[in-house]
Amino acid sequence: MRILVACEYSGAVRDAFIALGHEAMSCDLLPTDKPGPHYEGDLFDLIDDGWDMMIAFPPCTHLAVSGARHFAAKRADGRQQEGIDFFMRCANARIERFAIENPVGVMSNQWRKPDQIIQPWQFGDNAQKTTCLWLKNLPLLTHTEIVEKGDFYIAPSGKKLPAWYGDTVVNGKKIGWNTPELKKIRSKTFQGIANAMAQQWGAHNGH
Repeated sequence: MRILVACEYSGAVRDAFIALGHEAMSCDLLPTDKPGPHYEGDLFDLIDDGWDMMIAFPPCTHLAVSGARHFAAKRADGRQQEGIDFFMRCANARIERFAIENPVGVMSNQWRKPDQIIQPWQFGDNAQKTTCLWLKNLPLLTHTEIVEKGDFYIAPSGKKLPAWYGDTVVNGKKIGWNTPELKKIRSKTFQGIANAMAQQWGAHNGH
């Protein structure tokens, strides 16, 4: 199948599909972190290019309930509506099968409830990251390996958060709190989920 992995720069989902023999391409405004088929530019330049499936990770900055304290300002200046509009352009794409991923946020009310909510620890990664999936002509993901949820810590805000979310070390250097580098790491798709998407949805040819 020809698969578009939208708003992905890590290459995790793209490469999982390629490893199983599919023709997959990632797309993002950022360059890809790993060599592979990647369009660095606007998703909507190529969303209508006859894809069999799309896995989309639209920006959640203005949609996730984790930032609810900023919602009033984001509604007032239009940032939240821009995020909603982008999400819905993905949802209205003329692609036979798709999955759209986002954290818990406003799209449950702005569009509809997600079809499934998953966690990395249900797919072999010791981490918690609540992930909503909106599906079209794709089955729910079956859990592949239930493991421990991983460690937690208390953030500067007083919130209890997964340890991987804020105590991140890359190449021996700790990534600072609330920095662009850490935000990028937080947006990643865990490998167990990427593999499950490729293995289960890549084999799905029906409705």
